[in-house]
Amino acid sequence: MFLGVDGGGTKTAFCLVDLDGRVVAEARTASVYHLQDGIGIVEPLLRQGITEVCATAGIPVTGITYAFIGLPAYGEVSGDVPVLDALPAKILGGDHYRCGNDMICGWAGSLGGVDGINVVAGTGSIAYGEHDGRQWRGGGWSELFGDEGSGYWVAVQGLNAFSRMADGRLPAGPLADGMRSALGLATDLDAIDVVVNRWHGDRGRIASLSKVVDVAAGAGDAVAADILRSAGRELALLVNVGREALGFPASQEVPVSYSGGMFASEHVLSSFRESLADGAGLRAPLLEPHIGAALHAARLHGHPLRAEHISTAAAAALSP
Repeated sequence: MFLGVDGGGTKTAFCLVDLDGRVVAEARTASVYHLQDGIGIVEPLLRQGITEVCATAGIPVTGITYAFIGLPAYGEVSGDVPVLDALPAKILGGDHYRCGNDMICGWAGSLGGVDGINVVAGTGSIAYGEHDGRQWRGGGWSELFGDEGSGYWVAVQGLNAFSRMADGRLPAGPLADGMRSALGLATDLDAIDVVVNRWHGDRGRIASLSKVVDVAAGAGDAVAADILRSAGRELALLVNVGREALGFPASQEVPVSYSGGMFASEHVLSSFRESLADGAGLRAPLLEPHIGAALHAARLHGHPLRAEHISTAAAAALSP
């Protein structure tokens, strides 16, 4: 049984896939984004999710053959890496696992673990690709000075536009009332109190405001639509740079896919598609990231599974 764990910015997803590629159990916990809440949150949340997914599958934790555990911000604080690498052994009772950045889960799921580039745009944003044994990542420089095109980035641009609309620097559109409603404002200046004081700048709560921007764009707000189109261009830039970094020949079509909630926005996805350089073979994601993590676990164990088999089996297993 192969365990896949995808630790995103707002949740952590777990799944078990058997040797035939059948998804036998899934579970969810809160996010293990330790840069915000401290590294102490990681072990109990992993333990909770692994215990639950094994109980659902009817196997002991010792029944896991191999695991891949994708963690947000893994590798971005050098001193944390050995600590994070050691944590799963306390739960799994051995070293039959590997930890890595959750960007690998998105790549393995969306492309089925083949050479190519995947872009993740959820709470944060990052890109990961492989080609002929090379590995590359781009983006993921944190919400403070990076993560362009992410939910957090879009939300901050939306909040900035709201502030401009509120004091007349931009004409007010549907975005203004959308933000007032989402933040529960008595007066416009209370946005500062809500985001800074009550939310304490919480990354996930701020990122959730990206949905307000998307709804406003759908209602005809030109400023909101422009923010989302800019997000798509930023995300495509990662692919265009990654292709060169990975050494794909100019004549070769590069498999490209995507994962994360921002791609549910048609404004983002269409801008992303239009901004890709020639030679990018954009395809819809094959699998969800946590299932991709299990696929990667099987690959690391020397038992490669075909993504299309897992996809078919997963659909059958999860259907009512």
